[in-house]
Amino acid sequence: MNSPEGVLAALRELRAGDLPTHGGRTLAYVYDSGLSEVDSLGAAAHALASSANGLDPTAFPSLLRMENDLVAAASALLGDVPGVVGSVTSGGTESCLLAVLAARDAHPGIAAPSIVLPTTAHAAFHKAAHLFGLRRIDVPVDPVTFRADPAAMAAAIDDSTVLVVASAPSYAHGVLDPVPGIAAAAHERGVRMHVDACIGGWVLPYFARLGADVPPFDFRVPGVTSISVDLHKYAYCPKGTSVLLHASAELRRTHYFASAAWPGYTMLNTTIQSTRSGGPLAAAWAVVNHLGSDGYLKLASAAREAVSRIRSGIEELPGLRVLGDPVSTLIAFTGDDGFDLFTVADEMKARGWYVQPQFAHLSSPANLHLTVTAANHGSEKEFLTDLAASVDAARSAGPVVVDAAVAEFVAALDPATLTPEQFAGLLAAAGLGGASGLPDRMAPINALLATAPAPLRERLLLEFLGALYTPSWVGWRGHPPPTPHHWVQGAGDPPRPGGH
Repeated sequence: MNSPEGVLAALRELRAGDLPTHGGRTLAYVYDSGLSEVDSLGAAAHALASSANGLDPTAFPSLLRMENDLVAAASALLGDVPGVVGSVTSGGTESCLLAVLAARDAHPGIAAPSIVLPTTAHAAFHKAAHLFGLRRIDVPVDPVTFRADPAAMAAAIDDSTVLVVASAPSYAHGVLDPVPGIAAAAHERGVRMHVDACIGGWVLPYFARLGADVPPFDFRVPGVTSISVDLHKYAYCPKGTSVLLHASAELRRTHYFASAAWPGYTMLNTTIQSTRSGGPLAAAWAVVNHLGSDGYLKLASAAREAVSRIRSGIEELPGLRVLGDPVSTLIAFTGDDGFDLFTVADEMKARGWYVQPQFAHLSSPANLHLTVTAANHGSEKEFLTDLAASVDAARSAGPVVVDAAVAEFVAALDPATLTPEQFAGLLAAAGLGGASGLPDRMAPINALLATAPAPLRERLLLEFLGALYTPSWVGWRGHPPPTPHHWVQGAGDPPRPGGH
C-alpha cells in the first residue's frame, strides 16, 4: 500500500505536464471564472456528495432536489416559459445525444429517421446519428457568415425528419443561427427543433442584460422544443454537468429508459448513465447558488469586455481576419497567405498561451479558435502583444512544407483498407510514432494532417488515440511510494491486476 501523501505527490507530478486550467492562458477546453472561491466551493461540495448515487432519487432525495433546482435555474434563464422540464447530464454531448434519442423514439413508426443539421452543428450530433442509427442531412450554411440558412433547412425537412438543430452559438465560429426562422419551419412540419446552446445558454442571456443585441433563441421562440446548456462552461461549474431542457414533460418522456424484464430491480434512467455520482451535481448546485444572477452578470461583463478587446485587437493586426460575426465568447480567426497559422499556434504556446487550431472545412479556412472567459479580462493586451509577435515569427519562419513523397503517400491511402503497417508508417511520418508523445511544435504535423481527406484524418487520429490509451505501466507490487516516472512496464512484467 502506498501512502496518501505519496500518491498525491505523484498526482501533482503528473498534473504538472498538463495545460494550465486557471489564469486564462488556455483558450480551449477550460472555463475559468478567475474566482478562487468558486473552485474551492465546487471541490468541497463535490466531496460532500461524491459517494451519493443519482441512480435512485428516492434513496438520495438531496440529489433530486439539487437537480430540480438546477433545471429551474436554467429554465428561468432560457425563457421562463411554463411547463419546461429537464435533466442534468454529464456534459453537452450527452445532452445532445438525449435530444436526438428522444426525437427518434417519439416516432417509432418512421423506419429510417433523419435529423437535419447545418454543416456547422457540433459533431456531437454526428455521434448521436451514428449511435442511434439516424440518417444525417447536412445543410450548407452561408459561406461568409457561417450562419444556418432557414430556407435551406426548411427544404431539407421531409417525412423522415424527427429533429432539426440550430446552434446558439456554433462552436467553430461563435455565430448564432437564425433560430426563429428554423424553428418556424420545423413547427410547420410538426418536427421537433433543438437549440444547441451548450456554449451560449448561460452567458448570452446576461450579455442581453448588459445591452448586447442578442437575437432570440430560447423557449420564447415558437417551435423550439428542447435546449441544451452546459453548466461547466459559462456557469463556471466543475466538469461535468449540463442541462437538457424540454418544452414539456411529454417531449422529455422518450429520452427516459426503463426495464423491468430482468430479475433485478426495475432499471429507471433519466440519462444515458445509470450510476451517477452526486459530486458534479452538488458542485454545480453550490456554484450556481453562490454566484447567483448578480455574480453571473459581473462575470459575463468581464468576459464580454475581454472578447471585445481581443476581437478588436485581432482585426487591427495586419494579415488576420475574424471569421463571421461572433456574438458570444468564441472567436475564430484566419490569416493571409504570408504565414502559417499552425506555426502561429506553436509560437503562442512557446509564449505560454494555448490557442486551438481548426482545419479547413468547406468554406471555412484553416483558423485559430479562442474560448474567452472572465479570467481573460485584464490580460488582453498581453495576449495581443504575444499574438502579434507570434505572427511575425511565423512570417519569418516561412511556410511549412510537407514532403512531396509523404503527401503523395497520404493521397493514395484508403482509410477503409489501411493495414497496421501502413498506419505505423504514416504515424511515424506525421511525427506521432514512438512512446515519446507529441513534439513541442505541432505545425508540421498539422500541415500533414491538413492534406488528408477528413475520413483518413479521422482514421489516423483514431489509431493515434488507441495508441495513447494503451497502458505502459503495471502495479507497484509493494514498492515505495511511486512518482509517475516509476510507472513504466518492464519487459516481461505481468499485466496490472484488474487491468486498470
